[in-house]
Amino acid sequence: MRSKFYITTPIYYVNAKPHIGHSYTNIAADATARFFRLKGVDTFFLTGTDEHGQKVEKAAQEAGKPTQEFVDELAEKFEHLWDTLDVRPDDFIRTTEPRHVKAVQYVLQYLYDKGDIYKDSYSGWYCVPCETFWTEGQVNTEGDKPRCPDCGREVDELTEENYFFRLSKYQDWLIDYIKKHPDFIKPEGRYNEVLRFLEMEKLNDLCISRPKARFSWGIDIPFSPQHITYVWFDALINYISALGYPEETEKFKKFWPADVHLIGKDILRQHAIYWPIMLHALGLEIPYQIFAHGWWLVDSKGSAEKMSKSKGNIVDPYAMVEDFGVDVYRYFLLREIPLGVDGVFSYNSIVHRYNSDLANDLGNLVYRVLSMAEKYLPDGVEVFEERPKNRLVESLFELKDKVDLEFSSLNFYDGLSAIWEVVNLANKFIEEEQPWTMRKEGRFDDLKRFMYILLETLRILAGCIWAVMPSTAEKIWAQLGIEEEILEVGWENIFVWGGIKEGTRIEKYPPLFPRREIDD
Repeated sequence: MRSKFYITTPIYYVNAKPHIGHSYTNIAADATARFFRLKGVDTFFLTGTDEHGQKVEKAAQEAGKPTQEFVDELAEKFEHLWDTLDVRPDDFIRTTEPRHVKAVQYVLQYLYDKGDIYKDSYSGWYCVPCETFWTEGQVNTEGDKPRCPDCGREVDELTEENYFFRLSKYQDWLIDYIKKHPDFIKPEGRYNEVLRFLEMEKLNDLCISRPKARFSWGIDIPFSPQHITYVWFDALINYISALGYPEETEKFKKFWPADVHLIGKDILRQHAIYWPIMLHALGLEIPYQIFAHGWWLVDSKGSAEKMSKSKGNIVDPYAMVEDFGVDVYRYFLLREIPLGVDGVFSYNSIVHRYNSDLANDLGNLVYRVLSMAEKYLPDGVEVFEERPKNRLVESLFELKDKVDLEFSSLNFYDGLSAIWEVVNLANKFIEEEQPWTMRKEGRFDDLKRFMYILLETLRILAGCIWAVMPSTAEKIWAQLGIEEEILEVGWENIFVWGGIKEGTRIEKYPPLFPRREIDD
């Protein structure tokens, strides 16, 4: 049993409004945090915004606004989106906050005094969108102008004096650490990717500063007033600055090291190479796991393509919530694909998932059971305390360990699949037992016992989906006449038979998920 659980998302650039990719990461992190809270684990969930850097300053200039005003407005948009998506972080950190600036400057000074930061002249190619320097051998020279090997945009040739962090000094240590900790990077393919890169490429030391003569929107280097901090070195420190570092606060002592840094695969190297080396140089423990999820692509005439503003194919989370509701959007993102692989988003795919899983399966089960309860139990629920032995109930209680295993390891795809197997089994159970025949034949004790099995099934299933679909789960419990909050009851007690009390009256709501039409 874990004593604590600390999960983080990346902090998001505030040079544009949030989209489906941001919501995917934060919904997955929120569902994970909710599940650990449900299990009674002291949990801390962190997200935030990355507000420094040249492209943020440039975006503010293009918007005709002071940079601080610009980042304030966009940070508010991110916080509003999390509230809309029922994402409940314990903290929202912004890199312009004094607590973060203090931590970054402490780290810089500590590593400088230790000799791990040095000054040197640098010549190379710089990509503004990626905030990354590239060597001559790394840039893509095909075509008329050199381009960034990551994003494909044009790069600028620069020569300037900067400060560097000695990444190369710790390369052998990191290779050894990764080999000894096979769960440090997930999924397995990402682990192999990082290890292969480290074993085949010699690390260059990391440029961690920019001269103020070029742009000024960043944290001052404490030992060089002419420089500001490079955005990645600044940003990664948020995971400890939010806990109060460099002070040894109770929060820091309780929650560090992080249990999971949940990130997109495009920022894997920064988190799996820069960050552990920075921590090791500081004498701090390394996070237990870095989980790099895949991307959501969009369906374009039968083929998958990346989202981009220029193509106008960005999926707006607000539009999805307005069309389908929060819980449907959360469920779709976590059920459609395993977290570690790429997925293809289309409007019809979410409608198909909605009709199949939510309208036909779960929604149909809830409505049928509550309709029968209203009809067959006019005087309220009659409790049968002994847990029956049948295939449905046995499968229901097998969910406890299955869902715990899958949700605890961020495998919502398989965890939700296991839950829906029981949903379908419950629908089948109704057809096989034929309660209408029990009533016709006057087998009222059998009918009441049958109804109690189904009502308890709904109660337990709602507890299982709460981390992913909190509003839906709570609506089911409300219809079952349960006054306690699911979180208050807790994971262990959800699976104690007899949660619905004697005499409880069932209140049926309209269908949770009315069927939708599909555009052909």
